[in-house]
Amino acid sequence: MPDFDPHTTALILIDLQDGIVAGDKGPRSGTEVVATCKALADRFRKAGAPVVLVHVGFKKDELPSLNADTASLPADGTPPAFAKLVDGLEQEGDIVVLKHHWGAFIGTDLDLQLRRRGIRTLVVAGIATNFGVESTVRSGWELSYDMVVVEDGCTSRAADLHDFAIERILPNIARIVKADAIGI
Repeated sequence: MPDFDPHTTALILIDLQDGIVAGDKGPRSGTEVVATCKALADRFRKAGAPVVLVHVGFKKDELPSLNADTASLPADGTPPAFAKLVDGLEQEGDIVVLKHHWGAFIGTDLDLQLRRRGIRTLVVAGIATNFGVESTVRSGWELSYDMVVVEDGCTSRAADLHDFAIERILPNIARIVKADAIGI
């Protein structure tokens, strides 16, 4: 994996928040993903590259459509504590984005913030691989960013969901790497 230019590369961490990190995950726990992502964020910060922390929350009057066979959002929205970033993640200078959908781009100013900084490559990790991470990577690719997914910085509700996204979907639009292989 080539080294990334910290002036044109940003780290995007998806949904590392109290309401999502806890609970059953696979192929790794939410706690393991948070540890990997915190270490990666420290490396990006030291290199002077932007770190973007994306979290999600839903208010009753801002919910996306619940007309789905297995809609998983609460009709009354999520409590404020749901969207709280995990302790110790956010550092001074980080960009924090609150989203109201799976992906980090729709309905936010993330693209604007990245383009103003001259960012062309996005390194993405977080929870869940096949929901927030995959949706963000798809949108980023559609916006012509070079996309990189940190496999060991991601997990999902179950290992097979993570594996399908990592093996079948994301390689078509991104490079898949391990955290230790990232040079910045």
